[in-house]
Amino acid sequence: MTKKNAPAVAEKIKTTARNIQEKILKKQKPTMSTPVRSLNNVKYHSDQGHFEILGKNKIRTLTVSTVKTFAQTLKMMSLSKELIDTNDMATKREAYYISKNWGKAGFDEQPESDTIMDDVEAMFGVNREQLKFIPEEKGGEVAGKLIVIDSDAKGNRLKIDCTKFGSGSYSIPIDVEGLEFSSDAKFILAIETAGMFQRLVKYDYWNKNDCILISMGGVPTRACRRFIRRLSDKLKAPVYAFVDGDPYGYFNIYRTLKVGSGNAAHLNEYFCVPKSKFLGVTPQDIIDYKLPTHPLKEVDIKRAKDALKNDPFVKHHKPWQAAMNQMLNMGVRVEQQAFAKHGLDFVVNEYLPRKLKNTAKFLP
Repeated sequence: MTKKNAPAVAEKIKTTARNIQEKILKKQKPTMSTPVRSLNNVKYHSDQGHFEILGKNKIRTLTVSTVKTFAQTLKMMSLSKELIDTNDMATKREAYYISKNWGKAGFDEQPESDTIMDDVEAMFGVNREQLKFIPEEKGGEVAGKLIVIDSDAKGNRLKIDCTKFGSGSYSIPIDVEGLEFSSDAKFILAIETAGMFQRLVKYDYWNKNDCILISMGGVPTRACRRFIRRLSDKLKAPVYAFVDGDPYGYFNIYRTLKVGSGNAAHLNEYFCVPKSKFLGVTPQDIIDYKLPTHPLKEVDIKRAKDALKNDPFVKHHKPWQAAMNQMLNMGVRVEQQAFAKHGLDFVVNEYLPRKLKNTAKFLP
């Protein structure tokens, strides 16, 4: 991943602040421009394998009605520069509480703080870790045929064997750029739920099938996606996604993993895994394996129809259009755990072996 170094990011903050100051001194209205982060402002590059941001920008001009948001953005930039200068960091939650010292520019709720942080990130074309802001959530869990080479606080190199955690697992750190990998795994299986991940660990799946298991824990964090991307690039091993059979699993989880999201379109090329493919659970799996289901909720139907109409990834891939229409016609969704109907070992001994014999038929 190409990164701007800390001095370069700090200098960009100073330059932006200086330009705003000069306009104010000249009694001109200063502006700040950030890319519009939505699916309406991205295009899908099938060759490159990710969403790319288009040219729409949100221009914020300093006026009476925008003065608070303008001030909050400048204060967030100032906080970032301070953290860079002192080689410190702050969690997103800590940044929210630090704003309580900003008087009327303080945030009432953390979602406001997170939005401004995302704006600053997009404005400078960097990720929030480069701004010295880190997320609260963990990056994901790993088990299987992988050695991670990391460093401790003193700079000593450490070899972490992901086969040596017993019934536990290795936790992906927030910053994965300094990690190195060694593995002869045949494939990487990225799993939505912690429960299914634990099931496969308990049944020694990674050992019997020479693979790496990664629990995404729902929508994968950027650290988790970057970790999988770096593994994919380094090992040249296929990545298969195993998520719930519903629109949330398909688009919020799998599509975000594969091609990125509209909200982070300025960084998708680094945080997506273009070579990943969808193992399941598919609408056809419900029929083939006679799985118990739940009716689609209104939010599921809306999400599926929105994807068919507006998602550049779905509009590009006819197999995904067919799968969505099949699901809407069936009117049901399915969870990974539904395979337990056929026995707790069914996923390990029946479903995954059958699916992995026909990877060419996986959804793109």
